Amino acid sequence: MTSNDVVGRAERGAPVSPQDHRSASRRRYRLDPACCSTCSGDLEGLRRLRGVEDVQWFDSAGIVIVTADDQVSDEAIRRAAAAGGVTLAAALPTGDDAARRWWRRPDLLALAGAALLLGIGLAVEHLAHDVSASQALYVATVIVGGAYPLRRALVTLRARRVTIGVLLVVATAGALALGHLDEAAELVVVFSLGEVLEGYAADRARGSIRALMALAPPETVRRRDDGSDEMVPVEALAPGDVVLARPGERVPTDGRVRSGASWVDQSPVTGESMPIEVGPGAQVFGGTINGPGALEITVASPYADTVLARVIRQVEEAQAHRGRAQRFADRFGAVYTPIMFALALVVAVLGPSFGLGWRAAIYRGLVVLSVSCSCALVISVPVTVVTSIARAARDGILIKGGAYLEALARVDTVAFDKTGTLTEGRPVLVRMVALDGLDADHLLALAAGVESSSEHPLGRAVLDAARERGLAVPAARDARARPGVGIVATVEGRRLRVGRLDPAHPGAEAAQVALAELESAGITAVAVADDAQVLGLLGIADAARPEAAGAIGALRDLGMRHLVMLTGDNRRVAAALAAQLGLDEYRAGLLPEDKTAAIEQLRATQRTVAMVGDGVNDAPALASADVAVAMGAAGTDVALETADVALMADDLARLPAALRLARRAQRNIRQNVVMSLASVALLVAAALAGLLNLTAGVVLNEGTAVLIIANGLRMLRHPAEEDQRQ
Repeated sequence: MTSNDVVGRAERGAPVSPQDHRSASRRRYRLDPACCSTCSGDLEGLRRLRGVEDVQWFDSAGIVIVTADDQVSDEAIRRAAAAGGVTLAAALPTGDDAARRWWRRPDLLALAGAALLLGIGLAVEHLAHDVSASQALYVATVIVGGAYPLRRALVTLRARRVTIGVLLVVATAGALALGHLDEAAELVVVFSLGEVLEGYAADRARGSIRALMALAPPETVRRRDDGSDEMVPVEALAPGDVVLARPGERVPTDGRVRSGASWVDQSPVTGESMPIEVGPGAQVFGGTINGPGALEITVASPYADTVLARVIRQVEEAQAHRGRAQRFADRFGAVYTPIMFALALVVAVLGPSFGLGWRAAIYRGLVVLSVSCSCALVISVPVTVVTSIARAARDGILIKGGAYLEALARVDTVAFDKTGTLTEGRPVLVRMVALDGLDADHLLALAAGVESSSEHPLGRAVLDAARERGLAVPAARDARARPGVGIVATVEGRRLRVGRLDPAHPGAEAAQVALAELESAGITAVAVADDAQVLGLLGIADAARPEAAGAIGALRDLGMRHLVMLTGDNRRVAAALAAQLGLDEYRAGLLPEDKTAAIEQLRATQRTVAMVGDGVNDAPALASADVAVAMGAAGTDVALETADVALMADDLARLPAALRLARRAQRNIRQNVVMSLASVALLVAAALAGLLNLTAGVVLNEGTAVLIIANGLRMLRHPAEEDQRQ
């Protein structure tokens, strides 16, 4: 019973039993590799199971998500699916699944038996010239090899659907009726082999998702309150638990380091190539690789809410956001099979009117059916999409679906938020101007002494710069903050002031030129002075990211029409940063609604706009863009959930990589669509002209389908590998 049923009963005044308030849960299952993309209708029985509210089928990812009452057992769900010929397994691979080898699959055993019988039959006919024995072997081949295709065809017919498998069964039955026993046997074997090869190719795409799932260990060491250890499944971890990550092991879940020090390779999750140093308080992600030190980690969230689990979920369900090419393939598949069935029937019925005998006309109609039994176009587009998205996820780029993959490939304009996107997001010391021959490091050390007790961001920048240079910071006495002026303290026996430059201070004239130069570059100047003179200036700014200039250049090489920065900062700072990075335009002093208007204005000029931000600020502008790109999503829940494209690492260089991958995917999809349509047209034309028999038609048909799917699987290669092959 759904929640709507409960509301309806309450409105009618009917009593609502406790059972009506059963909570529903989403359960994830993997498909048996033998299942193909045409099996989705076979889940009608599962959809009708009492207590099941919704069934979602993601065939390219090999995932089925069932929303059902808690009262519905997993066993009942599996039985209902099995009744339709679909085998469901647990969402996480287990050792038992890994141990299952291909020779244990019943459908493959049936295919192997049928192929053996066919081979013996052909040998008996052509070598021993025993027609009766060979025909008996052909019939046995059809019985053994056709059992599973027949079962699937009956299930889909009960669901009132005509699929490619139904066409095979009809073609085989027709060949048997016409006495073409050898071709009927060959048709069953070749078609079944083609289905296996197509299934293997599709499973390669599903395997890319399973590789993501395998990043997290299935079990981990949890520390009890008494200090002892126990092995538990990662799904059993709860926030607050303490787990142990030994040297060289994968971190089991998201959390913060409680004790220990090591470095962690985050590349499996964020794509960040350089390991990071971690110690107490540092954040770590499940699926990353621990370095040489043991870490005790306090669990931050349940396994289902970890960054890795959510990335896997987003990749699996990306098929729900279908692009235009995928929607075209779906529509084509829905009308293609009935049309081919009707065409074969027309050939069989009207063939005698064009000089064919009725047996020849029926046979030619069967050939049309056999060559039309191809799901190449239907499956090739989603295979390309899911493999591209999985490839991107392995590189630290999360793309939410085919629609966003297509939109990303069309992007010609990129708008950037400034703070935290193009810049570091925090003030840092970028320049020092020492006067009267004072050493620059000494100037910085004196300023750091004055600022040692300050919590002001500019003061923190001065202290951080001194520590990074390894300078000894002198002690300060009698430090006092003067609003609008700065901080005054006694350091090394003299009274120093750090803050705004006072034009009336002795020696200020000499500093004015340097001050003007810093301000023209968008840098905030902090003066360091004693009672007698101005000792120097410290230039502090929100510095550009080290990779920003390279990323802008790479975007320019990709042919971006327009690169613009949108910021609430002042015009002088924005102009300096835009000039430094080589942006086409900047718009400064913007409120959130102004940024949204700017995005809409850019889109109004027939541009496809990507907005790049942190996924938290400027949400309206991100929502207004054609593609919303969030940076540093691994550490930001909102960014991971709301962005169309999420760069898991806080690395702007991932953006050009995402655009290149999206364009590769679009080229691959176009190739697949063209090859699919061309193969259908050529094979059907050849069948109508009588140039093919049943066996040749199926061989060409299935070979073309496997070739097209294999082309989609090229997206699993690393871009560098693909470039070397081209």
